[in-house]
Amino acid sequence: MAGGIRRPSLTELVPDLYTLRFLAGIGRQALGDDGLLRAITGLFEREGFHVIGIQDLVPSLLAPQGRFGAITPTGQQLADIRTGFRAARMLGALDIGQSVVVQQGIVLAVEAAEGTDALIGRAAALAKPGSGAVMVKCAKPQQDARLDLPTIGVNTIRAAAQAGFAGIAVEAGRTLVIDLATIAREADKAGLFVMADAGDG
Repeated sequence: MAGGIRRPSLTELVPDLYTLRFLAGIGRQALGDDGLLRAITGLFEREGFHVIGIQDLVPSLLAPQGRFGAITPTGQQLADIRTGFRAARMLGALDIGQSVVVQQGIVLAVEAAEGTDALIGRAAALAKPGSGAVMVKCAKPQQDARLDLPTIGVNTIRAAAQAGFAGIAVEAGRTLVIDLATIAREADKAGLFVMADAGDG
């Protein structure tokens, strides 16, 4: 399973009997992305499919520990990264989102149903002068690693640069990085740091 989807409202759905039984069976699980994806995966598996994670096919897409480009975060930015990991894990435990934006110790914005790009846009409007904002992205604590792992690509870097962010930190080993070499070049060109960390410091 890969790629973003737009979650339809209940009024847009025209389910058949099979889907109605499925929706009735999952109940509140359908409220969060992780719960819904787990339920859908369980349905596929009951129908005889074997669901595997993208990292089982292309393990090189998982974020390696360390810095991706030449730029190093400042002490304040490292502190913001630690705050961001704590906040993102709390957010994820509630099955709300995977990303937060932190600036100078203050959580500016959290990701919800709107996704990462909209999060970046909202946070940009709230940023203050001084040390730039940092986006932190990590897997939900309860996340099934086969489904909806956090992901960054070149467009993420460009959006963060346009928003005036100082950098991006992701969870090492549990985030997909699409075209790491290009991300590093784009980040250096934009003056952004990009790094992966275990997030337990």
